[in-house]
Amino acid sequence: MPCRHESELIQLVEEAKKVTGEGKIADYIPALGKADPDDLSVAIYHIDNTCMAAGDIEKKFTLQSISKVLSLALVLIDHGEEYVFDKVGMEPTGDPFNSIVKLELLNPSKPLNPMINAGALAVTNMIKGQNSEEKVSRLLSFIRDLANSPNVAVCEETARSEFETAWLNRSMCYFLKQHSIIEGDVEELMDVYTKQCSIEMHSLDLAKIGAVLAMDGLHPETGRQLIPKDIARLCKTFMVTCGMYNASGEFAIKIGIPAKSGVSGGIIGLVPNGFGIGIFGPSLNNKGNSIAGIKLLELLSKKYSLSIF
Repeated sequence: MPCRHESELIQLVEEAKKVTGEGKIADYIPALGKADPDDLSVAIYHIDNTCMAAGDIEKKFTLQSISKVLSLALVLIDHGEEYVFDKVGMEPTGDPFNSIVKLELLNPSKPLNPMINAGALAVTNMIKGQNSEEKVSRLLSFIRDLANSPNVAVCEETARSEFETAWLNRSMCYFLKQHSIIEGDVEELMDVYTKQCSIEMHSLDLAKIGAVLAMDGLHPETGRQLIPKDIARLCKTFMVTCGMYNASGEFAIKIGIPAKSGVSGGIIGLVPNGFGIGIFGPSLNNKGNSIAGIKLLELLSKKYSLSIF
């Protein structure tokens, strides 16, 4: 579906791009280090199935931590709230997304929320399937339905790159296994998790997923209720409280919409009953969020009064 390239949106993207030099690519994952730091694209998908865009919205990127929202939705559909939140908490954290420190300090030793790595690993461990292939296939099928695109796929190069360097995540898995938060084979879980994070799409796909959440789980294009309303509400709440790593509070004050970022430079955002937003800008700030993407959302929120608060 063609997107209108609006001059006003193009101007805002050009303004936001001025800060890309202040950020840094996530080169600690070798495959992500190949990105162009000056890239910035945005698609805005309205629930009436119209869209507007600026930048190269066909350029693909991996979801990384954005996938945490989608795996959470699937696992809540699979198991229900009581089962999931017995193993993962609901509280924000002021620590970085890859911190292990709170696991030792808390009793019982369960991750604070599903948006930090420890919580996301526990959630991914709950995806139903006989083996890692079946689990990845179920999640990928779910995400393809959300994006309404058969072209969404796992970037095998990135998955391999992450699998070979994910020592801290493995450490978390063994700690969680010790405390019975996760079960099964750690290497199999790492296989699923790194492929989950390496699911690849472009800004328009991401904006459409945002629009599904904006409509409480109903897909505006297909008319299918892909996520039950209560689960969509839960996911959006986590996006507000924990979605932008340990910058979520500042983001809520300055921008004020449900959003989730990933270290590839992707951001999914939404305005309830309005539209979904998909952004790609791989230059990151020191919290791991797209520096130009955040700037663009600030400009959009201020200009169009997007805050839900």
